[in-house]
Amino acid sequence: MVLGVGNLLFTDEGVGIHAIETLLERYEFPQNVSIEDGGVLGMNLLGIISEADQLIVVDAIKNGGAPGALHRLAGDEIPKRILAKNSLHQVDLLEALTLCQALDKVPETVIVGVEPEDIETLGLELTPPVQERMDDLIAMVLVELDRLGADYNEKRDE
Repeated sequence: MVLGVGNLLFTDEGVGIHAIETLLERYEFPQNVSIEDGGVLGMNLLGIISEADQLIVVDAIKNGGAPGALHRLAGDEIPKRILAKNSLHQVDLLEALTLCQALDKVPETVIVGVEPEDIETLGLELTPPVQERMDDLIAMVLVELDRLGADYNEKRDE
C-alpha cells in the first residue's frame, strides 16, 4: 500500500496527497498494490493500514533540512519521529502503526517525504522548492515499489 497523508489546505503539508494524485495520473497498478489518500484521517487509518503487508507512506517530513530535501525513514527511525510531532496527523499515523502491533498485524513500513518550506499558510499550491522535487519524490516511491517487487506501468497517452 502506498499511503499519502497530509492536509491539502496548508501548502506543503499536502505534498503526500499531491504525490498520490500524481501517481494515479501517471501509472497503473495491479490489484495487489493499493494507492490510498489518507488525508488527515490519523487513527481512522488503522483499518486500512492493518490490511497491508508493506506500507509506503508519503508525507511532508520536517527533519531540519533545507526545503525540498528528500527523506526516507524506515525501521527504528520511525518511532523516533513521534518525538518530533511535526503535525497532528503524523502523531496519529504513528499511533495507528503502534496499535497495529496490538492486532499483531504491523506492515513493513517506509516513510518517504520532502522537507516542507511552509506547512502553516492556507493555500492549495506547493511552495516552489517542494514542487520542484515532486518528480524525485515520485521516483522514491517507485524505487520502494521496485524493492518490494511490485509491478506498475506508465500510462500511455491515447
